[in-house]
Amino acid sequence: MPGQLLELHVENFRSLRDVTIPLGPLTVLVGANGVGKSNVLKVFDLLADIIRTDLEPALETRGGFDEVAFWGGPKPPSTLRVRLKGTWTIHSSANAPDEYDLKVRRYSAPSNRDHGRYRLTRSESFQFKRTKGRGRRITVSGARATVVDTRPSTKLEDSSEFGIQRLSSGLSTLPRLASAEGGTEVAMMADRLSSFRVFDVDVDAARLPSRLDHRYYGDLSSSADNLAAFLNFLNEDSALWGRLLDDARSVLPQLEDIQFAAVGGRAAQVAVQLVERGLRRPTPLADASYGTVRLLGLLALLYDPAPPALTCIEEIDHGLHPQALNLIVDRLREASALTQFIVATHSPALTDRLEPEEIVICERDDEGASLIPAITTDEVRAIVEESGDLPLGELWFSGVIGGDLTGDEL
Repeated sequence: MPGQLLELHVENFRSLRDVTIPLGPLTVLVGANGVGKSNVLKVFDLLADIIRTDLEPALETRGGFDEVAFWGGPKPPSTLRVRLKGTWTIHSSANAPDEYDLKVRRYSAPSNRDHGRYRLTRSESFQFKRTKGRGRRITVSGARATVVDTRPSTKLEDSSEFGIQRLSSGLSTLPRLASAEGGTEVAMMADRLSSFRVFDVDVDAARLPSRLDHRYYGDLSSSADNLAAFLNFLNEDSALWGRLLDDARSVLPQLEDIQFAAVGGRAAQVAVQLVERGLRRPTPLADASYGTVRLLGLLALLYDPAPPALTCIEEIDHGLHPQALNLIVDRLREASALTQFIVATHSPALTDRLEPEEIVICERDDEGASLIPAITTDEVRAIVEESGDLPLGELWFSGVIGGDLTGDEL
């Protein structure tokens, strides 16, 4: 897969007081409701929003710093931090990864003109290799950005500075740097981060006809509200469509075919119809079951021929029959050759189908802080071996590798 996230570190974001999560092609967050799985996914939604709109608007959309910062403990935190390690740029590797580090600090307003509100500062750093043996670090603090080239053999550094707006994120502004100053590498990182998608099927919206807007024709929305148009797009590739249709039939035995019908009006729209065994007429997707719509939304996602760099999926098992889970896990592994997945679940049946290196056990302590991972992959492997290779879902649900079903998500 062309580049991927290797590690996520978060401090004081919602229930994530201090977590470091290793990430692979497929990472499944396993835990009860309220332990913080969704908050991990929301970190990526925040980063993508920072690139699209900048730092301050992204925080204000979520209610401001105090709303997104950790709520537990005796006093509110004054800093929020997100650090990523990945292999996005040309010369990066697992042993010499790219790094991005964002710190946001809250402090009290110094004068009455701020009407009692707090003020924010931010610092950022980008680190990546440019050529063999040579590294580059870009730091952003206040209204200054500093570019530093390091030559390891001599430990000499070349640096330059330039101005930047005080609260403007380097992710949204530094891609405009000249290539010689690192603009190309920062643009690569920002492009990857901005494409991150948190996917959660809005079943009511996905049931409806959708416009054939060719500007977005081949892009499945994060809520699948353009599911009909996207399935129609996939139908143009007969081999891909045949595989998707076979998968749908294997889980929905009454399904014979999926057809498309034009919907009249000022804007061209298309609707999905299901041809089902024994029925005289097709069933509009608007009348299909909740589970059927969610299944088709997930299959559309997993057969996307041009996915974003990272796809996060909320409660992937929700509304699905257990017999569909084997298929979904298989397709996730296949699709992870094109896009990295972070998936949240609390289903023992789905967890049964996973390997130890694919799961991250999530719990929460008495102060409201998420423990992610609650135990290491090596510990999971050791427990599986000691248990006589019992399924992971059974071990999790019984509490052997977690399974604490208490807590409310912040």
